[in-house]
This record gives sequence, structure tokens and C-alpha cells, in this order.
Amino acid sequence: MSILKVARLGHPVLRTRARPIDPVEIGSPRIQTLIDDMIETMHEYSGIGLAAPQTHESVRLFVAGVRVTPIGDELPVAGDMPLVVLINPEVSAIGTEQGEDWEGCLSIPDIRGLVPRARSIQVRAFDRHGAAVEFRASGLPARVIQHEHDHLDGILFFDRMRSLETLAFLDEYSRYWAKDED
Repeated sequence: MSILKVARLGHPVLRTRARPIDPVEIGSPRIQTLIDDMIETMHEYSGIGLAAPQTHESVRLFVAGVRVTPIGDELPVAGDMPLVVLINPEVSAIGTEQGEDWEGCLSIPDIRGLVPRARSIQVRAFDRHGAAVEFRASGLPARVIQHEHDHLDGILFFDRMRSLETLAFLDEYSRYWAKDED
């Protein structure tokens, strides 16, 4: 496995809609290696999600999570994010309720901002073995999945913010904003 170079804000790959992966490609050594390398890269940089375009691969694939957990009909809501590999995902909001919370991005290092997102979502995708998966997510998993899904459409978290007034460097976020979350 390899640590991949992460595209940073300004690289055109981050603003391009990624192409779907043909289901017959999913089991190929190229896609399976990309998945393994993306998981390793995400962990190396202490991320909680990583989309293929962030690794200069413009395909509809992302990995997310911090621990391996079986995916049932619904992901847990708690502060943990199960490890998921989602290929050609379709994400839709369940209801109209939104929540605003802090987000960061490996492609925009050391910056945080308040981003509104749907509180609950429905996800349909293929897993790394090419099997169709469908589940619901809410809380942190829903936020992470929406963030990574946006990368597949060339959308960055700045684009979702209601106001840029909450943009903060990580040090200032930790000093002035994170204390409000306790």
C-alpha cells in the first residue's frame, strides 16, 4: 500500500465532477489498490474521509471512517464513524431537518468552518466488492458521507457555508470555538 498525494485547494480535479466507475471495474486490481491506498492515506493524515478526486483520481469513490463495523440498515449516530467504501454513491436527504457543525478537509489543511447539512440521509452505492448497499445515516456519519459525496461533484465545504465569517485556522478554532462544544 502507498500514501497518496492529496490534491489541495486550487487543483482543478477538486472542482470537476468525477466519472462513475463501471461495476465491472470494481474488482480490478487498479480500483482495489486505489481503495487500499486511500484508506492508508486517510489514516496517515488523521482524516475521517477521503474522496478519490482528492487523490487526483476523478472517479466516484470515497472512503470514510475510523473503525471497521458491519453496515446494517443504519449507521450508528454516535461520534464514531464506521469504515465505509462507497462507489457510485447516491445520497438523498431524509426530511428537511438540517444541522450546522464544524468541518475541515484534507485538501484545505488547517481550516475549519460551520457547514449546514441534512441531519439524516439515505445512501445507495456499491461496496468494494461490487455488492449493492443501501442504508440510512444520521449525525456524524451523515455529515461525513455528505462531505465526501460533495467532492465527487466538485463541491468543497466552503461552497455549503451560509457565511464565511466562521472560517478559522485550526489553532484559532481550537482556541476560540472548540471550547463552546464541550
